[in-house]
Amino acid sequence: VRTVMVMTLTNSCCVCFHVCIQVDEKEAVCYLRGVRMSASKVRRVLDVIRGKSYEECLIMLEFMPYRSCEPILNALFSAASNAKNNLGMNKAKLYVSECYADGGATMKRFQPRAQGRPFAIRKRTCSLVLKMKERED
Repeated sequence: VRTVMVMTLTNSCCVCFHVCIQVDEKEAVCYLRGVRMSASKVRRVLDVIRGKSYEECLIMLEFMPYRSCEPILNALFSAASNAKNNLGMNKAKLYVSECYADGGATMKRFQPRAQGRPFAIRKRTCSLVLKMKERED
């Protein structure tokens, strides 16, 4: 099992971790942790690309109007590169076999409201997992 970890700094000064792990001989995985958006907004996009081919996912994510497409696209690139370089798979035959988003740590901030009372603002994060396999065709 090989593990590659890359730390990137995004525009909003949050740190995201790309972790690519070779699970078995036929599957490439990319874990993206600490994404600064809620898991439900990421799931909305992941439900669309699940089961689609690599090229189809690239086109869809490029033209979708959602903010969550950018980190998913980065994870897709990472998983495809992992499949090609570490497992020797053909990028043209790759498809998204499994993808899901789970809630991560919630940052809590407080904003003053009426009569000096604090109002909690929850800034949610999520971690997403993207698995790719090669079609048997």
